Amino acid sequence: MEKRIAGRLNRQVGVVGLGCWQLGADWGEVDESEALALLHAAADTGVDFFDTADVYGDGRSETLVGRFLKERQGDVFVATKMGRRLPAQTTEGYNRENFLAWNDRSRRNLGVDTLDLVQLHCPPTPAYSRDEVFDTLDEMVEQQRIAAYGMSVEKVEEALAAIRRPHVASVQIILNAFRLKPLEQVLPAAAEAGVAIIARVPLASGLLSGKYTAATTFGADDHRNYNRNGEAFDVGETFSGVPYEVGLEAVERLRPLVPEGATMAQFALRWIIDQPGVTVVIPGARNVSQAAANSRAAALAPVDSAAVAAVYDELIRPHVHDRW
Repeated sequence: MEKRIAGRLNRQVGVVGLGCWQLGADWGEVDESEALALLHAAADTGVDFFDTADVYGDGRSETLVGRFLKERQGDVFVATKMGRRLPAQTTEGYNRENFLAWNDRSRRNLGVDTLDLVQLHCPPTPAYSRDEVFDTLDEMVEQQRIAAYGMSVEKVEEALAAIRRPHVASVQIILNAFRLKPLEQVLPAAAEAGVAIIARVPLASGLLSGKYTAATTFGADDHRNYNRNGEAFDVGETFSGVPYEVGLEAVERLRPLVPEGATMAQFALRWIIDQPGVTVVIPGARNVSQAAANSRAAALAPVDSAAVAAVYDELIRPHVHDRW
């Protein structure tokens, strides 16, 4: 698999990683044996970047990734996140005491002394201007609690604020064929600064897999059901904030662009890989075959970005472009 490096991250990683939110059972149940098989299958295809968070299944995802690390031989990079354990998202909650407690818990869950990368998990916008937040993160690097830190963001403005911080190694942002705004400023700024771009929600919660229809239903424990209108967290995390029916129409407009022998999901992932400044894309997977198929996206030829942009401008832009 193609490897990419961002200067501040100081690490080469495969361009297709694995998002591990689904291992926490927020997309429906995934049993432990299936989860571990999935992690190993992804690594077998060349995936070496695994993204998790302390709140995915209240630590279940981190714990499973930790078990995988013990079983797996080889070079594996694990990015986790902290901040969403707060009962209410307040800037004051992003403090040294909480950071150290969250870090201790994640290190226990993952079974490591030093976390490869910890990302603040979509903190309130004012946190980006608080020096004490970044001073504490710098202290944690010095103490070897973490090797590097980054920010997982909701908005373009937050990404740009993070990139301006001199020790931020990565920015994780929603980037897919339904979210083109980061291409305008975020990716160029990150490339210039040497900040890694981690592209999350690459398939718009599965919409860009091309497998869903108006009749598709989702379980009560699936955020594509319970967060359809932002009831539990930012609606942009579910279907990228695109109304479901509009997303279905856009997928049908994109479908003729998919190369013969490829899937819609692979096409969507390849589009992200093609964007200058992207370091790694982190699709999720529910089973071994999905993980293997995601990795094969890296081998596709570049896609027609102009045609993707045309569909976005006509159908998607009015719903999302000015919101995040």
